Amino acid sequence: MAEFTPTVPARVLPPVHVRDLPEPPSSTWRIIGPGLVGAGVGLASGEFILWPYIASQVGLVFIWGAAIGIITQWFLNMEIERYTLATGETALTGFSRMWKHWGLVFVLMTLCSNLWPGWVTTSATMVTYLTGSGQGAVRWIAIGMLLLIALGLTLAPVIYTILERVIFVKIALVATLAVVAVLIAINAESWVQLGRGLTVDASFPIPPLDFAVLMGAIAYAGAGGGQNLCQSNWIRDKGFGMGLYVPRLVSPVTGHEEAASSTGYQFPPTAENLARWKRWWRFANIEQAWTFAVVAFVTIALMSMLAYSTVFGRPGLENSIAFLEVEGQVLMDVVGPWFGVLFWLIGALALFASAMGIVDYTSRLASDTIKTVYLRDKPVSVNRVYFAIVWGMALLGTAILLLGFDQPLILLVFSACFAAVMMFVYSILLIVLNRRALPQALKVRSYRLGALIWSVAFFGTLTVLVVIQQARQLFGG
Repeated sequence: MAEFTPTVPARVLPPVHVRDLPEPPSSTWRIIGPGLVGAGVGLASGEFILWPYIASQVGLVFIWGAAIGIITQWFLNMEIERYTLATGETALTGFSRMWKHWGLVFVLMTLCSNLWPGWVTTSATMVTYLTGSGQGAVRWIAIGMLLLIALGLTLAPVIYTILERVIFVKIALVATLAVVAVLIAINAESWVQLGRGLTVDASFPIPPLDFAVLMGAIAYAGAGGGQNLCQSNWIRDKGFGMGLYVPRLVSPVTGHEEAASSTGYQFPPTAENLARWKRWWRFANIEQAWTFAVVAFVTIALMSMLAYSTVFGRPGLENSIAFLEVEGQVLMDVVGPWFGVLFWLIGALALFASAMGIVDYTSRLASDTIKTVYLRDKPVSVNRVYFAIVWGMALLGTAILLLGFDQPLILLVFSACFAAVMMFVYSILLIVLNRRALPQALKVRSYRLGALIWSVAFFGTLTVLVVIQQARQLFGG
């Protein structure tokens, strides 16, 4: 082992340490979870608004787009996980090894994408549908949710554990809604149209829906933007691969902080280590396929079928949170008042769980980069940096809501552009990182390399389309 020279570059950060790859656990059930967290956080307005809205306008002829988007993100997530499994470092740390400020660039874009607290006002709006309290109460409900999220993420002894439990509850609630919908509300015609939408009726583009809207729906089916990068952090906290050697993120108030190395590890490519790698890699692929890809697609498909069964062809529907109010009212008329209430209740809880996940992944990406790259030799811990960012997001969101700002157009432009640009750029960086920083036996190659090249082309095209569209909206013409 002493003769092995790590391939991870050490130009910007200190070199990694050499250790053997841990044995995969004999029972892998206990480490299933990061894929579900990814799906649970990502399935927010997309599952409840965007894809059902598309189904309400054009039917299920575009459902194939969700499958393409989710498969693309599965490949992206696995290449993000590859580096962390092999080194225990996050993908952002790997990028920062190539250029010191890459991590900060992605952190700033993620922060700007999530600056406006719309991710919590959607849940608050669903609560007003349940209580009948009106739009005036949205601000105060959202502020209460922000404070609850901040408290939950900073008082739980192990941050990932509380997030995982919240997301597991969300998935269970959405599954309950889906089962009831299949039994009562989704008609037989929807199943026929689902099959046709995946095969003979699949089409693109689809008037009257905007081309960029359809491309964006494909891109952000499942997750999107900075959330995909956080798969590194989540699998590391779960103890995947070399991440087992890295202390988990804990509360600086109730948790037990451990001394952490500022860099990761790399294992020598011995026969024993490579045999362990194959088992880890196989497990990670299966876990991500079933708990992220399958869960994401099934949820989008069922919510789209529910919308098709109830509001397809209904005029005047909006591609906004107002869509859910109309759909809930229709469900009350078609199925019964109880089902509309159930739809709004589960929607509110599901969107709240996603809001917690958004605060978590934004704060994780930021705190890991800031501590590893910029505060590596300072006495402050990554846990305390995380604590500060979580509360900073909650207090900034509260201030925005108290000041009564409407959602500025510029923030919508930033959010759309940043997400597309981020995925375009980090698709390129993943090719470079997983080709140059890993031993020959672990490098990305073959069809997985082709999938990354497809991702670069797709998100590059989307970036150009979004920039052109938003420029026209801002400047006219």
